[in-house]
Amino acid sequence: QVQLVESGGGLVQAGGSLRLSCAASGRIPDSYTMGWFRQAPGKEREFVFAVHTGVAYYADFVKGRFAFSRDNGKNTVYLQMNSLKPEDTAVYYCAASSRGSIRQLSEYNYWGQGTQVTVSS
Repeated sequence: QVQLVESGGGLVQAGGSLRLSCAASGRIPDSYTMGWFRQAPGKEREFVFAVHTGVAYYADFVKGRFAFSRDNGKNTVYLQMNSLKPEDTAVYYCAASSRGSIRQLSEYNYWGQGTQVTVSS
């Protein structure tokens, strides 16, 4: 059983940056997809970014502003978010999929509890 714990959210002004962390309880196989999703108030959870076998996939609204990295020694993945906008305000979730899924929420086996990101204008 994989447990994921996000951290790094907070309040930031528009144009600022945050780095979200997702710590796993154990080593996640390289074959797993690691993904980030977000959910704004009153909206459905949506895909943000994912990496599968070294290939990155991202939502159009990311537009080069976000970057993914991982530290296998710490069993941790990161989402570096730059040039943040008020519309990026949401709870951000880390997730892992053993099924090769990229954008399909239902195919992710493991989810963290989420971390709040608030971008002020």
